[in-house]
Amino acid sequence: MITFAPGPSKVYDALPQYLQDAYAQGILSANHRSAVFMNLYRDTEQLFREKLQVPADFTLLFTSSATESWEIISQSLVVQSSYHLYSGSFGKKWLEYAQYILPATQGQKLGANESIPVDQLQLGSEVDLIAVTQNETANASQVPMTVLKGLAARYPEKMIAVDTTSSMGGIALDFSLADVWYASVQKCFGLPAGLGILLLSGKAKEKVARKGEKGRYNSLSFMLENAASYQTHYTPNVLGIYLLFRVLQDMDPIAQVDTRLRQRMETLEQTISQSAAFQLLVDNPATRSTTVAAISGEEQAIVAIKKAAEKEGMQLGGGYGPLKASSFRIANFPAITDAEFMRLVDFLKSY
Repeated sequence: MITFAPGPSKVYDALPQYLQDAYAQGILSANHRSAVFMNLYRDTEQLFREKLQVPADFTLLFTSSATESWEIISQSLVVQSSYHLYSGSFGKKWLEYAQYILPATQGQKLGANESIPVDQLQLGSEVDLIAVTQNETANASQVPMTVLKGLAARYPEKMIAVDTTSSMGGIALDFSLADVWYASVQKCFGLPAGLGILLLSGKAKEKVARKGEKGRYNSLSFMLENAASYQTHYTPNVLGIYLLFRVLQDMDPIAQVDTRLRQRMETLEQTISQSAAFQLLVDNPATRSTTVAAISGEEQAIVAIKKAAEKEGMQLGGGYGPLKASSFRIANFPAITDAEFMRLVDFLKSY
């Protein structure tokens, strides 16, 4: 069964070999204070710079998941409040968790077809950080880099944090446009869940130092202190980090991955546009995700096509939250091969 669910999604076909190599090399019992781990951490960070074009002043940190970053960001980088720009369920959850920590936090919900109205935003000095859900997995909407560039130009004094849970590793991101980027490995990195990625710019690290936060276990100051020697403040998912390292080693440069996924998504969109029963949930191409497609239709039609796909050995992703009954989702992640993706497209054409 090939899964097209948008996370956890299909893992890379090379994963069994990676696991065997990890066992043979003693990674499964490697001490996180050892030279073996520190070298692995250093090499993984270097591959992020090379393959994903991450600037030299950024530091790579590891967490348990992308959602853990919600709490870390609010507690370590926000003094008064953050302002959240989002269009779906996951962006809303980030806002709600931030409000538990800092009640003054506010946000603006946009429609899936709406672009962020950068010129209309009026953010006061009480807002320390702008939070953007760049790729909303729930409704398959996306914030393009041009909008982030506008935000960075309009509010250069504020921090910008970006949720790229379903896009990092799949599309080219301009990391210079924001200060905090986070993701999880079970999406575009084609790995099992259980490892989060948190990237901090030089500006973000300077703010952590100015804030001088002490005494909290999961604080960025404590995490960065350990990362300076390529260690972690807790016993990490060493296997997950090793698997990420192997994926980064084998992956093409992000510009090539980006081109391939955009071409595949265009083919899928053209196929859905010819369907009488289904429509793309996001009409606006400017706000439509490259890595996740959400397709809407009548509830009975959704149930029927998912069953038909399973008979053909393919699992379609379900709708999320309020869109559960009226949509299904398709992951366009790099671990899914071109042949597998075209098999799905052919099924949709003939359905």
